[in-house]
Amino acid sequence: MDLTWLLLVATCLLVPVVFLLSDAKRHRRRLPPGPASVPLIGNLVWLTLTDGMHFLHTLRRLHSRYGPLLTHRMGSVLEVTVSDRRLAHAALVERGAALADRPEMASRELLGHTGAFSITSSNYGPLWRLLRRNFALEVTSPARILQFVQLRELVATELTAKLRCEHTGGAAVGVRDAFQHAMFSLFIAMCFGEVLDDLSVRRITAAVSEMMVYAMTEIDVFFFLPAITTRLFRGRWQALQAKRQKLKTMYRPLVDARRQRKNKLQVAAGDDHPPHQEGGGGNMLPHCYVDSLLDMRLEEDGGRALTEDEMASLCSEFLGTGTDLPVTALEWIMAEIVKNPGVQAKLYDEINKATSGSGKFSEEDMVKMLYLKAVVLEGLRRHPPGHIMVPRAAAEDVELGAYVVPKGSSLNVMVYDIGMDEGTWERPREFMPERFLPCGDGEGLDITGSKEIKMIPFGAGRRLCPGYKIALLHLEYFVANLVAAFEWHEGEGEGVDVTSEEAQVSIVMKKPLRARLVPRVSSL
Repeated sequence: MDLTWLLLVATCLLVPVVFLLSDAKRHRRRLPPGPASVPLIGNLVWLTLTDGMHFLHTLRRLHSRYGPLLTHRMGSVLEVTVSDRRLAHAALVERGAALADRPEMASRELLGHTGAFSITSSNYGPLWRLLRRNFALEVTSPARILQFVQLRELVATELTAKLRCEHTGGAAVGVRDAFQHAMFSLFIAMCFGEVLDDLSVRRITAAVSEMMVYAMTEIDVFFFLPAITTRLFRGRWQALQAKRQKLKTMYRPLVDARRQRKNKLQVAAGDDHPPHQEGGGGNMLPHCYVDSLLDMRLEEDGGRALTEDEMASLCSEFLGTGTDLPVTALEWIMAEIVKNPGVQAKLYDEINKATSGSGKFSEEDMVKMLYLKAVVLEGLRRHPPGHIMVPRAAAEDVELGAYVVPKGSSLNVMVYDIGMDEGTWERPREFMPERFLPCGDGEGLDITGSKEIKMIPFGAGRRLCPGYKIALLHLEYFVANLVAAFEWHEGEGEGVDVTSEEAQVSIVMKKPLRARLVPRVSSL
């Protein structure tokens, strides 16, 4: 502890001198405007914030004062945030190559190499390209999406059956847990190639969610003076490691089962009667994400296979990002459907027409359902699960408007604010899916932001979310199935609040959705 106090005293003595030198350097580099900061510590305002929503509200207040480009410091990291869609396009797309890396953060250093072994956190380079290309080919390609049609049907059927049981008596029921369980059931099977029982799904769901929440809420302390805080809060790091080890233990038998299946298929490849493709088990799928990880080789590292830690990190990323954001978006969209009976009626009418009144909904029907797509897009515009992007790092000085984003700094974009821009959207606070239909201000929207940016729930440029297509598919599919199966109403005395938010891993409804569900005759 003596060393810690010596470091604290030395820092306090050096702050005034370094502050003056840094302030002079700031003006020479044409940084975007922003509040004064203390080097090594950053803007003192961040030290007073208690949660993620306070952080976002403070950023918005600063943008309203300083303009669409804002400079501030998070600990020792200089960060520039962008709230204007044209400047965002210039940064993410036009200058995307120079802004495709990830910042070096204290939390990443603590996690070590394997903790940062993911598509999201990998630096822009050969490893990132390999991981992203593998994900695109093995998860989101048309052939792989088609391969999981029956799995999606199974999960959707189980979800509607679960909600039908819970609605007994006509009282409002909470839906978030059911949505989460369904999405985890789907992604666990896509990841490990096995349809697990409900108890196993719940165990993995709880462990993944616990780790994500802990990482989001307890690691941010290391942004401030990491040389000191890593000593003061070592227990937090050890707790996170324990949670990661718990997940690795859960994954191990599932990965081993796929490895054994792969070995059996290779041995039997020359036999006249090879084993059945499902591997002999009714719950085993012919392909999954882990299969591709077992085959992956790191050419930049001598052509070696992935370690167990690296594979666990990628599986956690697959389950975490694949479930949390879609579950959050699905709850927001269904809440707006409850609040807007006219939207629900139009959507159900479209479903009826697409299914010829049978009520039997399939993925093929979605191709011609333009209003369904508009409802999902409007939900993502009005309630993006992430209000701010994962930060990017400047590999070189980048000219942005009249200012410079200096090499080594971090850049971020205010996703929510761009989607709520009154200069782009008519009455942006209203839920109006019609805006994405012909003659609307969102007609022909490019969700990738390649041509122009109007909303970016999946990011844009080189770091565009690689799973955006499958995320849209899942949202459209589950929204359509839920509306086809039930009438959605507010519960008696239980209003649905679509204005209050809470920052967890994503920005969720502060008051979770509870709705009164009435089974439709065609779905019985």
